[in-house]
Amino acid sequence: MPLFRIDNHSTTHQISAGRFPLERDLHGLIEKNLASLFNIRFVASEYTILGEQPGRIDTLGLDSNGSPTIIEYKREEKESVINQGLYYLNWLVDHRGDFVVAAQKALGTGIEIFWDNPRLLIIAQSFAKWDTYAVKRMGDGIELWRYVLYGDDLFFLEQVYGQPRQNHTMSSAEPKVNDKPSEKPNYTVSSYLQGKKESAINLFSTIREGIFEFATEEGEIIETANKLYIAYRHGKNFCEIELLSKSLKITIDIPFNELDDPQELARDVSSVGHWGTGETQFKVDDAEQIQYALSLIGQSFLRTI
Repeated sequence: MPLFRIDNHSTTHQISAGRFPLERDLHGLIEKNLASLFNIRFVASEYTILGEQPGRIDTLGLDSNGSPTIIEYKREEKESVINQGLYYLNWLVDHRGDFVVAAQKALGTGIEIFWDNPRLLIIAQSFAKWDTYAVKRMGDGIELWRYVLYGDDLFFLEQVYGQPRQNHTMSSAEPKVNDKPSEKPNYTVSSYLQGKKESAINLFSTIREGIFEFATEEGEIIETANKLYIAYRHGKNFCEIELLSKSLKITIDIPFNELDDPQELARDVSSVGHWGTGETQFKVDDAEQIQYALSLIGQSFLRTI
């Protein structure tokens, strides 16, 4: 898309779109700014894997929800990096111990790692239409991101495809647990809601629908669950929801002093222990608060656009 600069005389001047001379220039920019762009902590660069199909993963990271993340880059549309990335993602799941060692070496032994939603991010200047179709058929965890370099100092990044929302239905079944007893449960929205009170679930369902209405297309907002909360991400987290006995505890990723909150519903939790990645928190106790709550969540969402 064209980008224009406005001068002092209100005249527009188009900024030419460029490209990185080498893939490693894009690679280096993303890795240096992983936290601000995606809220991902850096683990390793050009991580070598061995076996029948040896290779080198461009970037390894750990996102704000504790999900292992692979990032692969491509400069040309014709490059077939999606299948390669999918192979790396499968390798990662099958070699969890290797990732744990690398992550602890980079981030310390106190980190938490959850294997429910490992991620693969493909970053490119453009994608062919069949790339998106193929990713939709491959399943969850794969995201396509398009970038444009304008001039020397403007970098545009948008999500082309992300995993759709999870379906959830209430049943009396126990949450599904992986076959291996040593592995943790595979958390989903449905499993997180098991055993929660109907009043809290009703509040959550309405809030959830409102959150997805922020998106302009399917897959723009990504929903993931772990044992502690349900998170909503647009590039990076903007909201985390915990279900209490009869209410919701909502954490949003916006500084407390930047939130427009005339009803003073929220509080600053930046220096208080809490679940979630945000630093501003509030509770929703009844349906009358839902629209106001969504206006607060919306402010956090807008910071990710």
